Amino acid sequence: MARVTADEVGAIIDIIDDGDDGTDIAPFISTASSLVDEVCVPAGYDDNRLNLIELWLAAHFYAVKDPRFQSQGIGGASGSYQGQTGMQLESTTYGQQAMILDTKGGLALLNHATQSGKRGSVGITWLGNERS
Repeated sequence: MARVTADEVGAIIDIIDDGDDGTDIAPFISTASSLVDEVCVPAGYDDNRLNLIELWLAAHFYAVKDPRFQSQGIGGASGSYQGQTGMQLESTTYGQQAMILDTKGGLALLNHATQSGKRGSVGITWLGNERS
């Protein structure tokens, strides 16, 4: 269940989701909502904080598809874009903001694990006596 609207996401990322320009923000909101449900809901945040995290994550996922300018030039028609692919959530200011809002660190942990290619593993160790 999405917590934010296309208008809210569009307001922070400077896009308008009116259908006329072909922009559909719904997939980015859906992706952000899924990630918030998996990583942030179990952390026990209130609804307001979950909304804020989802808002900035949705903007991040949109910015990955349509990168934001870091700098622009007019005379020589040059420009550079924010971030690098390997930076994951750190690749946009929107993803960075989402990680800051997740003060319990779930998104930062996921970001680090994704960058390093290491995922946590589940195991069990028996510390008791052997059964006879």
